[in-house]
Amino acid sequence: MLSYWLRLAHQLLVVLMAITVLVLMGPVTLQIGSRFTEWIPRYMWTEEMSRFFFIWMVMIGATVGVREGLHFDVDIWANPSPAMSRFLRWTSRSLILGFACVVLYWGIEFTQFGWNQTSELADLPMWMIFIAWPVAGFFWIAFLIEKMLIDSERDDQQGMHL
Repeated sequence: MLSYWLRLAHQLLVVLMAITVLVLMGPVTLQIGSRFTEWIPRYMWTEEMSRFFFIWMVMIGATVGVREGLHFDVDIWANPSPAMSRFLRWTSRSLILGFACVVLYWGIEFTQFGWNQTSELADLPMWMIFIAWPVAGFFWIAFLIEKMLIDSERDDQQGMHL
């Protein structure tokens, strides 16, 4: 059941990432156009909006990368033994999980800090931007726990233990 909800959340995050990329093109295009043509006025809010959408795009993209196992894993040993491979996978995921807990905790603090602040130009509530960190941290933790549970079940089926 948990896997169903996490799969659904992953699909939603992929769609949201695509939407942020598409929406990001609007203010960036206006900003570039205003620099090179006289007929487009210089909108300063476009710089702020593009920065905010970029933050969300990066955090959602990192979350999708964690779910798909693409973002943080680096293979540095050629042809490790199954035991070494299992150890490296668990170590990698444990370190990422620790980092995710830090991002979640300090992301909540960061969001609380910006709760009553607004952006200078677009007058947006800053918590709407700052909340990207704890949301990403939460999903990193959820996706990593799911991966670790799946690995544990697979290792149990194969008769392997750390």
